[in-house]
Amino acid sequence: MTAPAAAMSTPFRTTCLLAVLIAVLIGALVAFAPGQAALAQGGDAVKLGLGPSGLPLPRFVTLRAAEVNLRSGPGVGYPIEWVFTRRGLPVEIIDEFETWRHIRDWQGSEGWVHQAMLSGQRGAMVVGAVRLLRRAPEPGAPAIAEIEIQVVGRLHQCRDAWCRIEASNIEGWLRQNEIYGTYPGETFN
Repeated sequence: MTAPAAAMSTPFRTTCLLAVLIAVLIGALVAFAPGQAALAQGGDAVKLGLGPSGLPLPRFVTLRAAEVNLRSGPGVGYPIEWVFTRRGLPVEIIDEFETWRHIRDWQGSEGWVHQAMLSGQRGAMVVGAVRLLRRAPEPGAPAIAEIEIQVVGRLHQCRDAWCRIEASNIEGWLRQNEIYGTYPGETFN
């Protein structure tokens, strides 16, 4: 039999309220902790969460400028480790600190860049070998161009393991595994 609320002692009520509050906080942390969703990447998982900016982590973006300094830490006081010289190059944001973004390029090099040097525009870079750009997202579709390794283009759409890209004013389809700039199985319009 439960005692009426008025009959409960104040320390007991306080303890119960604290226990409920702690349970709610733990539940919220578990429910909203980064890394709850995942995209398949080979045999590994790409953990998704929200960064301090409110945008997903990790995510792909492109370099906004033709010259972008890659620093060893999040600030101008950190040394420049590398200079990217390719506007539109796709990079992956893997962390955020204030206005700085920790990025990774297609070769796995990592460092920090200021958010102003990045664009939300999606891009793709051809990897592995010379690829056939196809008229439609099908293996037997007519080829409309050959695209060299490391050619960079705009990424317009991905679906069913194919991505529509535009490079050198030519638009067509490549398999998702033939480019860097998208996660395996990722779809968007």
